[in-house]
Amino acid sequence: MAAVACLGFTSCTGDLDVKPIDPNMTTEVTPSGLFNKCYANLAMAGNGRGDDPCDIDGLDGGTSGFIRQYWNSNELTTDEAICHWGDDGIEQFCYNTYDSNHPMLNGYYARLTTGISYCNQYLNTFADQDATMTAEIRLVRALEYYMLMDAFGNIPFSTTLSEPIRMTRQEAYNWIEKELLELEPNLSDAKPKTDADLNNYCRLDKAACWMLLSRLYLNAEVYTGTAQWAKAAEYAKKVMDSSYKLNTKGSGKWSAYQMLFMGDNGSTSAAQEGVWRIYQDGVSTTSWAGSLFLMASTFDGNIHADCSGTYPTATNGTGQTWGGNRARKDLVEKFFPNDDAPNVACTDMPAAAGDDRAIFDGLGRTLDNGNGFKGTFTDGFAVAKFNNFKTDNSVGKDANFPETDFFLFRVAEAYLTYAEATARMNGGATTAEGTAAINALRARAHASQRAGYSLSDICDEWSREFYFEGLRRPTLIRFGRFGGNNNYNWSYKGGVKNGRNFDAKRNIFAIPAAQVTGAITQNPGY
Repeated sequence: MAAVACLGFTSCTGDLDVKPIDPNMTTEVTPSGLFNKCYANLAMAGNGRGDDPCDIDGLDGGTSGFIRQYWNSNELTTDEAICHWGDDGIEQFCYNTYDSNHPMLNGYYARLTTGISYCNQYLNTFADQDATMTAEIRLVRALEYYMLMDAFGNIPFSTTLSEPIRMTRQEAYNWIEKELLELEPNLSDAKPKTDADLNNYCRLDKAACWMLLSRLYLNAEVYTGTAQWAKAAEYAKKVMDSSYKLNTKGSGKWSAYQMLFMGDNGSTSAAQEGVWRIYQDGVSTTSWAGSLFLMASTFDGNIHADCSGTYPTATNGTGQTWGGNRARKDLVEKFFPNDDAPNVACTDMPAAAGDDRAIFDGLGRTLDNGNGFKGTFTDGFAVAKFNNFKTDNSVGKDANFPETDFFLFRVAEAYLTYAEATARMNGGATTAEGTAAINALRARAHASQRAGYSLSDICDEWSREFYFEGLRRPTLIRFGRFGGNNNYNWSYKGGVKNGRNFDAKRNIFAIPAAQVTGAITQNPGY
């Protein structure tokens, strides 16, 4: 549908001049169709359902979707998640032994560069159609360039459908910052949306741009060597002061925090927290690699997220329970620092932890991760954070595919960004305002309040609030707790049960070997 030659790396077809096989198929590209495709690249693997052929050659639709690849690279590599599946590349993620031939890193790289190509075609063809739509697609492209730069450092770059140049991380940072500042005035005003207005529900506004800028600035020292704490706090505060708000109102048996990860998070009060949401509706945006992956891979048939048993034959609200990804013990210990996590159901664990965010299942499970990657699903507590249940007990449109939107950016991130950035400018301790920001998140979760927080406390709070949402790897890198001789170890870090340091080169992934062509060079050490 779009210009699949993109950056010269991935292609749906080797010949852009081929004729459609189906005589009823049109190759006409419309502004609305291509506009939607730019967004859909983050929600779906291709144009079909589930495991239908995807946009990336050599990968199936169940593997190559953005959410799944984003999650695998940023969670399995950290102190939060571990998987026992034998899929090619999983062990290397779990133990941080990946190299330039890693198949899933190739999929992540290809998903991002393909998405950039869709955006480039829209901007090269329809940029004059509508100023707001153009700003939105520039923002989608900036996000994909940001994700590429965050993961791979030096990146291929082009704003047209031509052979890319190579950008250093510093150059990419500079371009992304400039692009975001330029496009922001043309975006619509920051305003929460619900799925009652599907024409605008997933469209990006100024708050999404502020969130990306705050994330860029929060990690600026990693990317460029120069910290930008004041700017990170400034743009985070813009989101905090906007009409987007934390969801603080629960519904029946569901806590306000749990509602953020449920099948009706686009229609309840939870919607006001989702600044950038990836739409999942169970019918038209179905994918094995979307929010279904976050549910099916973390549940087996013995876990039940609905404490009332409204859906007695379901566990996570879908018909899929694959049982693979589970919590490393280090994550659970963030909530149970005295090593006293009980073997109770996920519906009872929050009360035991004194924190609504501790949505783990320990029934029939060990806290210890057993043999690590080679263990079983019960070697470690299960994470029951994501489900497809609805607060009104209604049933979804499809028995397998969820309607739970994935909040790529939510307001809580602005609160923690503000607290961390101001703490770093305050000698490593939270200011009064920063303390209040973290306490607001803890109050929402019915967790105890504190008089202040150190940087180490803040790093742990990032995990408590955002575990399994794809933020952990860059957070650990920013705090100096990932690659290098830092002696911050976790269960099976580096493939050793008690953890070990691994090389600092792994703070940046290897560029997939097949993509090291033309101007593109491999990252140091790979």
